[in-house]
Amino acid sequence: MIEAQILESGITIPIPVGTMIELPRAALVAGDLAGIAEFFSFGTNDLTQMTYGLSRDDAERLFLGHYLDEGILASNPFQTIDVDGVGRLIELAVKEGKAANPNLTLGVCGEHGGDPASIAFCRRAGLDYVSCSPPRVLVARLAAAQAELATVARDV
Repeated sequence: MIEAQILESGITIPIPVGTMIELPRAALVAGDLAGIAEFFSFGTNDLTQMTYGLSRDDAERLFLGHYLDEGILASNPFQTIDVDGVGRLIELAVKEGKAANPNLTLGVCGEHGGDPASIAFCRRAGLDYVSCSPPRVLVARLAAAQAELATVARDV
């Protein structure tokens, strides 16, 4: 019924079709997905959980603090993107996604989108946008501007 009304109106409303990249396998087959997607949104909290093979709630409640105190992890991977693991998956997906679809829009959603170090990584990795919760928007905007300035300075 709605499709008929849309056709009758003669008005087209562009609705981009894309996918969340929240599983390691999705990142690994990004080239295939980009053939039919207009955007990728990296769900970094879920991607981190799946890459580490653990529950964020359980890890933060039970042992992650100990891992940080003992130096097993340099930072909480749910606060700052783990560049060596999760970041490599993102970089691979960006590279293969853009190779398959140069017009692919790339972004990250979730709390990593409000973390300055993660925002700097996202800029280096070639993402187009970050999103985060409202209380983190001001910090995210400042971090995005700093990441852009660092990129411009590096390219000069």
